[in-house]
Amino acid sequence: MVFFICQYHGFRNAVCVTGTLDDCACDVETIDSFNNKEIFPKLQKLLSSDYFRFYKVNLNNPCPFWTDHSQCGLKYCAVKPCTEVSFSKCIRLRNFICDFIGSLCVSIQASQDIEECEKAEKLGAVDGSLSDETRQALQEWKKHDDESDRFCMLDDEDSPKSQYVDLLLNPERFTGYKGPEAWRIWNSIYEENCFKPYSVKRPLNPLASNSGQGFYRWLEGLCVEKRAFFRLVSGLHASINTHLSARYLLDENWFEMKWGHNVSEFQQRFDEELTEGEGPKRLRNLYFLYLIELRALAKILPYFERPAFHLYTGQRTQDNENKKLLLELLHVAKSFPLHFDETALFAGNKKEAMKLKEDFKMTFKNISRIMDCVECFKCRLWGKLQTQGLGTALKILFSERQIEAMPNMSNTNPSFQLSRQEIVSLFNAFGRYCMSIIYFCQDIFS
Repeated sequence: MVFFICQYHGFRNAVCVTGTLDDCACDVETIDSFNNKEIFPKLQKLLSSDYFRFYKVNLNNPCPFWTDHSQCGLKYCAVKPCTEVSFSKCIRLRNFICDFIGSLCVSIQASQDIEECEKAEKLGAVDGSLSDETRQALQEWKKHDDESDRFCMLDDEDSPKSQYVDLLLNPERFTGYKGPEAWRIWNSIYEENCFKPYSVKRPLNPLASNSGQGFYRWLEGLCVEKRAFFRLVSGLHASINTHLSARYLLDENWFEMKWGHNVSEFQQRFDEELTEGEGPKRLRNLYFLYLIELRALAKILPYFERPAFHLYTGQRTQDNENKKLLLELLHVAKSFPLHFDETALFAGNKKEAMKLKEDFKMTFKNISRIMDCVECFKCRLWGKLQTQGLGTALKILFSERQIEAMPNMSNTNPSFQLSRQEIVSLFNAFGRYCMSIIYFCQDIFS
C-alpha cells in the first residue's frame, strides 16, 4: 500500500484525497492541475453567456414513486397562481415565494420549526425573474432549434408547464433542505437504482441500522459497468454536498445574507474519521465522475465542429465568439493525457452487453425521474439539470460510431443529435464538478 502526504489547500485543510483513482489510469493531482489551469477558466466564461445560462425545465412534475406526506404536503406548501402584476408584491410576503418566471407562488410553513422552514423556503426558492426582452429572445431561440431535425423530443421542453430559468440567478448552494425528506431521495437512488440487493447494506445509511460491513467486497465483485454506475452516482452526490458546504449561509440579518465556506459542514460529510473512512471514497468518486464527463466532451468535438451548428441566440458576433470558445474548450478536453477508457465498458458478449447497456440506461432514467420527488425547488432544479447532464454525457459515450460517422457537410443531417436543453445541461453539470474540484483545491481560507 502506498501512503501519500497531503499538500493542504482549500477544503483539503479538512480532508486528504490524493493518488491514483480506481478503474482509471489517472490520479487526483493530474486532474486538479488540468481542471484548475486549463479547463475551468474557459468553461466559466462560456457558462456566463446567454446560450448556457438559460435552462428550460418543468419543476411541477408530480413525484411518480410515492405520495408526499412530508411538510411540503401541508397546505402552506401549496402552489397558488400569482399574477404578473402582483409578482413584485408576492416575493415580499413572508409565507410566499414566487416560483421561477413569476407565475406561481409557494407558501411553506415548517411542521416542527417555523424559523427553520422559513429560512429553507427562502433559500430554496427559484428566482424566475426575466425581462420581456429576454423572454422574446428565448422564444426566437426555440423557434430556431425547432427548425432543425432533432434526435429526440424531450418531455420537459414541450410541456406547457416548462419554463426557462436563469441559472446565474439561481446558484447551487445551501437551502436548508435536509433531514428525512432529503435522505429519502438518496436512499431511493442508492437502494433501488444502483444494482444493489437489499441484503447488502450501505455504510452510514441514516435510514438503516446496519453498519454496511461487506459493502465494498460486494462492490468490487461487480462488473466494471455496474461499479462505474455506483461511482457516478456517488460522485454526483459528493459534488452536490461540496457546493452546499462551499456556499453556506453563515449569517443573515435584515440587510444581507452572508454566504461562505462552512468547513465543519464539509468535515461532517467527508472527514475520514467522522465518516468512518467513507468521505475520501466519496470525493474520489467525484473525480471519477469528472473523468467520465471530460471524456464525453472530448468525444463530442466532431458534432460541434460542423459548420451547420451554431450556439444561436440571435447575436451573430457573440454567437460566433462563443462557438470559437466552445471549440477551444473541447480541443483542450481532448488533449487530456489520461482519459478514461470507455471501451472497457460493455465489451463482453454482445448479447449480454446490449442487455446490460439497456439496464444501465433504464436505471439512470429512473434516477432522473426521482428528481421530481425533491421538494426544494432549487434543489430540484439543479438535481434535474445535473442528472440530465450526466445522462447526456453517457449518451455521447454510447454513441461513438454515430458521432465518428458524422458528415461535415452543412446540408446533411447527422444521425446523432443533441437538443439545446441537453447541451446546456451537459456543460453546466460539468461546470458543477469543475467548481467542486476548485473548492476542494484552492486555498480559500487563507
